[in-house]
Amino acid sequence: MSSRQKSIRATEQRNPRTRGLDLLATPELLRALNREDATVPLVVAKEIPAIARAVETMIRAINDGGRVFYVGAGTSGRLATLDASEIPPTFGVSPGKIQAVIAGGSRALTHAVEGAEDSSSQGAKDIAAHRITKRDVVVGITASGSTPYVLGALSAAQRKGAATIGVTSNRNSPLAKAVKILIATSTGPEAITGSTRLKAGTAQKLVLNMLSTATMVRLGRVYDNWMIGVTLTNQKLRKRGQRIIEEASGASMSESARALRQAGHNPCIALIMLKKKVTAAEAQRRLRAANGNMRKALGEFRK
Repeated sequence: MSSRQKSIRATEQRNPRTRGLDLLATPELLRALNREDATVPLVVAKEIPAIARAVETMIRAINDGGRVFYVGAGTSGRLATLDASEIPPTFGVSPGKIQAVIAGGSRALTHAVEGAEDSSSQGAKDIAAHRITKRDVVVGITASGSTPYVLGALSAAQRKGAATIGVTSNRNSPLAKAVKILIATSTGPEAITGSTRLKAGTAQKLVLNMLSTATMVRLGRVYDNWMIGVTLTNQKLRKRGQRIIEEASGASMSESARALRQAGHNPCIALIMLKKKVTAAEAQRRLRAANGNMRKALGEFRK
């Protein structure tokens, strides 16, 4: 490898394993992509200690009344927005607990607004608009580790005393110096040179899944491995909610359906009603007193 190649970030280097990619027949092309994708979970696994520190930081923030903000541009911003938007309906928490800030705003979710990522001052301005405090956490997501918009947001967050976390595929990048906790999934050269929507993007999705899911589980928004906090907004989810209540409580189909109706279709309240033999009002009081933590509301504490 030449000295010039060594200076190029790993995610921008040419991948020797996929040269001649455009000459492959479809099955061989797909196998080549799949071989590259298969390396991603192994890389993410190496970062579990850092991911665990990030999760504990997010838990402390939310327990203290703080919030978590994801900040990204392009693919990173879209993945961040996807993860943040799925937290409220999945776990029954306020949309304000985990939020996403994307360079270029809402238009960037469906259109390429590539120039938006070049302004560090805009990143700082956008995160400042959320009135960041020392109780909050800001997670910067950038495959290259050098996106000005993300670095600007992180710098502004640090000035306010917020905890900072970085997610990147390039360990030796400016992001490493801009955050307290660095999650560096070294996915290496992409199948298509520089197209970080591939392996780097997949790694980001896996890390975001782990960060948000583990945080919600530790906050008691999951009971055993049931999605107890799910918002029952359509027929499919209402059936799922009733099935969860039946399995988790051991109650009959009719008992579970009745409890859900009395609970205003809130599975958490319905389960407390059935397991503790209390009214909906009492179940709601217990859940509120436990700050939404189901094990605490049921008096079943973690070992």
